[in-house]
Amino acid sequence: MMKCAGRIQLRDRGQTCQRVGKRQVRKLSCKVSRHLIEKRLSIDFEHLKLTPDYAYFAAPSAFEEMSVAYDDSIGVEVSSDSFWEVGNYKRTVKRIDDGHRLCTDLMNCLHERARIEKAYAQQLTEWARRWRQLVEKGPQYGTVEKAWTAVMSEAERVSELHLEVKASLMNEDFEKIKNWQKEAFHKQMMGSFKETKEAEDGFRKAQKPWAKKLKEVEAAKKAHHAACKEEKLAISREANSKADPSLNPEQLKKLQDKVEKCKQDVLKTKEKYEKSLKELDQGTPQYMENMEQVFEQCQQFEEKRLRFFREVLLEVQKHLDLSNVAGYKTIYRDLEQSIRAADAVEDLRWFRANHGPGMAMNWPQFEDEEWSADLNRTLTRREKKKATDGVTLTGINQTGDQSLPNKPSSVSSYEKTQSYPTDWSDDESNNPFSSTDANGDSNPFDEDTTSGTEVRVRALYDYEGQEHDELSFKAGDELTKMEDEDEQGWCKGRLDNGQVGLYPANYVEAIQ
Repeated sequence: MMKCAGRIQLRDRGQTCQRVGKRQVRKLSCKVSRHLIEKRLSIDFEHLKLTPDYAYFAAPSAFEEMSVAYDDSIGVEVSSDSFWEVGNYKRTVKRIDDGHRLCTDLMNCLHERARIEKAYAQQLTEWARRWRQLVEKGPQYGTVEKAWTAVMSEAERVSELHLEVKASLMNEDFEKIKNWQKEAFHKQMMGSFKETKEAEDGFRKAQKPWAKKLKEVEAAKKAHHAACKEEKLAISREANSKADPSLNPEQLKKLQDKVEKCKQDVLKTKEKYEKSLKELDQGTPQYMENMEQVFEQCQQFEEKRLRFFREVLLEVQKHLDLSNVAGYKTIYRDLEQSIRAADAVEDLRWFRANHGPGMAMNWPQFEDEEWSADLNRTLTRREKKKATDGVTLTGINQTGDQSLPNKPSSVSSYEKTQSYPTDWSDDESNNPFSSTDANGDSNPFDEDTTSGTEVRVRALYDYEGQEHDELSFKAGDELTKMEDEDEQGWCKGRLDNGQVGLYPANYVEAIQ
């Protein structure tokens, strides 16, 4: 046992290893005097339920390096969980550390919610993109198609709002809590907080005088009870000795003196007990006042945290409540208007005019020669196109000083030449725009498609074919020009899917 610079260290020589349960502990081979350890370290081994040999392993730091500091709670038995009991102020001190942890928990809570908002927004956007493509390429047409796609527009707009919620939670609420936590709690070198140490020191200082007197009361009480017990034993021995004729008068006199001495000890210990208890009672009001003062300081610190949490949660509520956002109500008002604008009668009328009995028909007439009739029909169709407003264009980009008008198309996506995805039909024979006709001929034209030099070209603008022998493509699509431009400005080409047809020559450019 060595004492150095106010610290006590225990050095053992020749240690052995011994397994106790599942843990490896070191047991001192040298027997250390229980009396010596109790005297130097003031440890009550009976209270700790430990033997001197194993006390080192229960708290090795207490032996290896222990600061000889006074602990108010040593030797004082706590009879209840009352705040006024010695050491029970630690729950109030712990609340300060809990406040720091709760700030961290609230930040983690908001961070997790922000991730959920972001994931939900991304899923809405992906869902809207996928289903918009399916609807636009599908057989639905007319005003009902517009109403259907309005649902996808709603999802895209709501997705933007949820991204705003995510940004508000992280950039405003999260940062606000982080800054408040940093300002309210000040970490020290040893890892604890300054506020926690101040509260701990305040309570210990307020409780130390009263705890010292309480310890004296407990000692006086213990001594008095021991004296009373000794008195009863002495009286019992004296009574038994009177009935024993073998005892001489001298022995009997000793027993009587013992009884008298025990009675005096009882009176002395009782007087001391009552005196120490009175002193404790006199110091109790000051003790309560000092403890109350430190407790109120802790209450004020906790009140700031509680009020701050309430303020932050109200801000979170405002950010999460989309019903208070003006744009949120507008989204569903626009959606309702789009759906109510759907008109079944109008859609049926459009389908009748474009795909039913309302369509124009070149009824068979007498033809002198087949090649002449075909040429006349082709010329008639080309002249008719030049006399009308022109072909329907979508997504036109201006090039230099030349621009082409973007005329709104009344033709539904039902007329698009792309083959329908398998989601809509599993019968390819129902597609009127398939690259293969009913007879299995992949070329709807009679002439040879391999004549001339084939050139790869790229579409400059979107084009939707107006007749069955015309191609449809989007700006940026690549196709193969099979024949040069004719006198009417049309070229013959082939799409990558094998479909062959006509297209305006000035809608494409050669790929360099």
